[in-house]
Amino acid sequence: MLIQFNFKNYRSFKDEVSLDLSATKISEFPYHVVNVGNERILKTAVVYGANASGKSNIIKAFQFMTYYVLESFAFGDNTELKSKDKELKVIATPFEFDKESKKDSSIFEVFFIDNGEESPKIYQYGFEIQKSEVLKEWLYSKSRTARKYRTIFEREGKKVDIIRKSLKKYEKNIQMSLEKESLVISLGAKLKIQQFKKVRDWFYKNEIADYGDVFENLIRCNVLPQDFPDSQEVQNKVVRYFDSFDESIKGFRIKQTKTENGENSYTVDTYHKMINENENAIISLNQEASGTLKMLSLYPALDSVLKNGSVLFIDELNANLHPLLVRNLVLTFLNEEINKNKAQLIFTTHDAWLLSCDLFRRDEIWFTEKDTDGVSQLYSLVDFKDEAGSKIRKDENYSKNYILGKYGAIPRLKGFDVFKGANNGDKEEW
Repeated sequence: MLIQFNFKNYRSFKDEVSLDLSATKISEFPYHVVNVGNERILKTAVVYGANASGKSNIIKAFQFMTYYVLESFAFGDNTELKSKDKELKVIATPFEFDKESKKDSSIFEVFFIDNGEESPKIYQYGFEIQKSEVLKEWLYSKSRTARKYRTIFEREGKKVDIIRKSLKKYEKNIQMSLEKESLVISLGAKLKIQQFKKVRDWFYKNEIADYGDVFENLIRCNVLPQDFPDSQEVQNKVVRYFDSFDESIKGFRIKQTKTENGENSYTVDTYHKMINENENAIISLNQEASGTLKMLSLYPALDSVLKNGSVLFIDELNANLHPLLVRNLVLTFLNEEINKNKAQLIFTTHDAWLLSCDLFRRDEIWFTEKDTDGVSQLYSLVDFKDEAGSKIRKDENYSKNYILGKYGAIPRLKGFDVFKGANNGDKEEW
């Protein structure tokens, strides 16, 4: 489970910010909280904010960290993939509107619990990077009941200091193989060092979906769930999944063909019950509603995180989905009978209807706001104070107050004066 994600100097976030899923001591919805040792962790978090306020950059920051952890073992001049270096390297994008920040490094750090361990430990892992050069990297861990973290390794530049005795034997090999662009965790996992592989695998199990990206959305809508073409069991499970929001789809017809490259290609049709008939109508899957296709594209990620107890990040979850359906997805993660493995959902949305004291705790609600210098800020409703200096009550109408601007994080709107004079045949000279 993710406890906390911190980052600094990335895209619109100039200063260090923290998305903290540690539960505060507020009283509402105790079943939203998972108790692991001394930690109390939330299952969900939702982020609101105006367009271009930085909501998506929170998810992009975690996505960047994930990609670098998974792939940076291949970065550098002395790897087998040298000829593809330029394609593989990813540059950390700092805050661009300040001369110092533009030249400065970016920092990424997570605190998490590995649900897959028999005796789960809490890990603190992070790195500092400038462009594509790793300046610092660190990994600490502690048992669930311990007070202090123990150092596993620390790295400065290309110098690695492994403190954990059981891993000391790998230090020389890592030191020789490490490139300035690569992470110790990424390289160590590739070298099959079990402790480092655990950290790498935690990132690997998480899922990130950006439904604000038209191209990613299109790709996801054309990717079938694993084993879907060949497994009737998987197809039946998808029908039951659809049945939770649309009872019209009764099954699938799948045709397999071969491409010119000899790869399998599939055409999928859906069965629908015909009125007053004992037979089904058949339509192409591509003719289904955009919301239905989005839910199908979301199925593999949902299935994976619920099985693995990992984290699902979704940008623009509300796109093409009814608010009640989004609410139902949130309730799925809060349902202890369904979410037995402590999976988490973190998403951004503009849908103020969901912003309700009947659905979320105050520490599950986050806002992003961009100041006049273009710097994004991230803050939680539980920490927010109104103009009188009072904290927000748990029985307030969050949705109404948000739209009225009580919590900030809304657009600063002006009239569309640009269209003045566009009537009566007025023409602008070029």
